Amino acid sequence: MSDPHFEQQYLDLMARIWRGGDERVDRTGVGTRAVFGTQLRCSLADNAVPLLTTKRVYWKTAAREMLWFLTGETNIRPLVLQGVKIWNEWPHARYVAETGDDLPLDEFVQRIADDEGFADRWGDLGPVYGKQWVDWPTYRYRADGLYEKGEGINQVAKVIESLRTNPGSRRHIIEGWNVAEVGRMALPPCHKSYQFHVGGGGTTLDCVLYQRSCDVALGLPFNLFGAALLTRMIAQQTDLEPGELVWMGGDTHLYLNHAHLIEEQLGREPRGRPALEITRRPASIFDYRIEDFAVADYDPHPPIKAPVAV
Repeated sequence: MSDPHFEQQYLDLMARIWRGGDERVDRTGVGTRAVFGTQLRCSLADNAVPLLTTKRVYWKTAAREMLWFLTGETNIRPLVLQGVKIWNEWPHARYVAETGDDLPLDEFVQRIADDEGFADRWGDLGPVYGKQWVDWPTYRYRADGLYEKGEGINQVAKVIESLRTNPGSRRHIIEGWNVAEVGRMALPPCHKSYQFHVGGGGTTLDCVLYQRSCDVALGLPFNLFGAALLTRMIAQQTDLEPGELVWMGGDTHLYLNHAHLIEEQLGREPRGRPALEITRRPASIFDYRIEDFAVADYDPHPPIKAPVAV
C-alpha cells in the first residue's frame, strides 16, 4: 500500500473549513469561513515538493516571487516585467484611493512596466517581506539624543551562517513581522515566521512556517511551494539534505466568493507526485535564478480562477 498523498491533507483542511468553519465578516468585506490553529506536514526528501495537483499551480510564479523576496525589493515593477501578477491589486487600490483616478488594473500595470518614475511613485508596497528578511532596520542612539539609522540585518544570511556554525541552535529564524513597520506595509506579512532545524543526526534540514493568516484556496498553494523552495535552497547552501516542511496556520480561512473553486477542487483526486530539482548550486542564497529550478512529473488538473480579496 502506497503512502497517503500529501495533498489529501490540504483537501481535508479545505473541507473542514468550508463545511464547519466560523462564518464572519473580514477585513476585505467579502466574508470568510475560518478555523484557527492548523497544521500540514510534508516530506521534502527525494525531491518531493508540496505542489498541488487538484488544480494547476503556477510554480514558476511562486519561485519568481521567492527570488524577489531574497533581493529585498519592495516595488512590484521587477515582478511585472516578469509577468508576475500576484501583487498588482494592492498598489492599484492605493493609487485609485489616493488619486481618485479609476484607472483599470491592466492599464495601471502597463504603466508600472513602461514608466519607471510612475512605478517608483505607485509600485512600492512598503517594507514588506524581503525588506525585513535581508535588511531589517536598526537604529543607533546618538550623543545629541536623536536616533539615526544603523546597518540593516540580513536575517537570511545570518540563518545560513548559524546553520553552518551552530546547527544545534534553536534560533534559526527568519521573521517578517516588524511591529514598528507593519503600518507602512501594503499587506502585513501573512507567512511571517520561518524556523529551521537540523535533524537526522546533523544531516537534514527541517522548516516550520507559521502563517498568521491564510487564504487556503489562493494563497496556501503558493505559500507551500515557496516555503519548500526556500528550505531546499538553504539546505543546498548548508550541505544538508531536505527534511520535512511543517506548515502551521493561525486564522485559516476560505472566502465566501470562492465557493465554485472549493466545490470543484474538492471533487478532484490528487494525481502523481511532483518532484523539484535544483539544477545548479550558485555561490550564495542570493544568486539563484529561475532557470535553476525544474519540476518533473507534474500533470495537474486544470486551473480554477477566483478573485483575490484586497
